[in-house]
Amino acid sequence: MFWSDEFNSDSLNLAKWDHRLLGERRDGVNVKEAITLGSDELAITTSEVGQEYRTGMIGTQGIFETKYGYFEIRCKLQSEVGHWSAFWLQSPLIGQDTTGNTKNYGAEIDIFEYLGNEGDNIRSALHWNGYGEAQESEKTSNEIAGISSGYHTMGLLWDNEKYVFYVDGVETWRTTQAISQIEQYIILSVEVGTWAGDIAQATLPDSLNVDYVRVFKK
Repeated sequence: MFWSDEFNSDSLNLAKWDHRLLGERRDGVNVKEAITLGSDELAITTSEVGQEYRTGMIGTQGIFETKYGYFEIRCKLQSEVGHWSAFWLQSPLIGQDTTGNTKNYGAEIDIFEYLGNEGDNIRSALHWNGYGEAQESEKTSNEIAGISSGYHTMGLLWDNEKYVFYVDGVETWRTTQAISQIEQYIILSVEVGTWAGDIAQATLPDSLNVDYVRVFKK
């Protein structure tokens, strides 16, 4: 174990995390109040307040950045349409290079993304060269019976040659594309957008519940 948060306090540990991208984001608004702790877990909750759909995002940017290792989350996924959850690693240099030089500039590594309108389907993805016309991506999705209910672990093994993705300890994807060789930071997020369906059809509040985030090194 190299780094972890077991979320066993009653407030966000600001020595490990900070709120990220507060304010309008896609079709929602990121607010600090969407992040709560209790019963030894963290919740990111999407709710409707007036004319706004409020949700949250936290990251270890500027606090904890690392490269290589095994990154794992244990969580219970949200159940409603209109928003999606993710556990990902982000490069602090994303977009500063558009020539495919992920060795020196890193990549967005989506360990998992889950859309409530996709049932038992779960996604993983890589994005690099920034988010403009030069952006490149590689992605996968897997049907995993029962992923939409109960608690599950999602993990990433990252070294200087490959990424290997896991769900409940079973490998779901392996790739040698866009290998980052720089330190990156961790993000937990829930975002509102039509990619996940119509949020107006959701019964809110609805939460991503996180038991722990752990990082292991050889």
